[in-house]
Amino acid sequence: MIACCLQVRTIASMPKPKLPDGENLMKKSDRITAPRLWLVMMRSYRALSLLAEQSIAQAGLGLSDFAALEALLHKGPLRISQIQEKVGLASGSMTAAVDRLERLGLVVRKASPDDRRARVVELTPQGRRLAAACFERHAKDLEALMSALSEKEMLQLYGSAKKLGLFAAEKLEKQETQLRRSKDRTTK
Repeated sequence: MIACCLQVRTIASMPKPKLPDGENLMKKSDRITAPRLWLVMMRSYRALSLLAEQSIAQAGLGLSDFAALEALLHKGPLRISQIQEKVGLASGSMTAAVDRLERLGLVVRKASPDDRRARVVELTPQGRRLAAACFERHAKDLEALMSALSEKEMLQLYGSAKKLGLFAAEKLEKQETQLRRSKDRTTK
């Protein structure tokens, strides 16, 4: 098994949730404000993230190593920059993760068939077996977590979270465009 390089945090320091004694999660007089919704989303995200990290750590992997293996498992051979883009790690962190995985015999770097200057990272047979087993176990852990929601609730949450995320991404894109235009005007 691979030595764990992820220091697992616990949820012991987090406030204990008060579970509802029925379908009503709130009193009718409670109003859901944007700050209140943000707080609930952040607390949920924090708790779910910690449990997901624990699931990954049980496999003996660090978060960045698992993410790289998972990307290669589902997308096939990729350049380090493509893995980095999918995983969201800084360039140096991604290179370090690939170096670790290569030393463990889980991935190999090969010449790119499309670009002689580029190298692609590919799972070895051992890496494919480990990635598949770890992902399957992690997926089961996530399914167990999501079992608190009905199918209808999961569909609603998925749709709402996706809608909100796309709206926020569009807003960020507009801000970045305005900033670029502003910088272009000042440099002329």
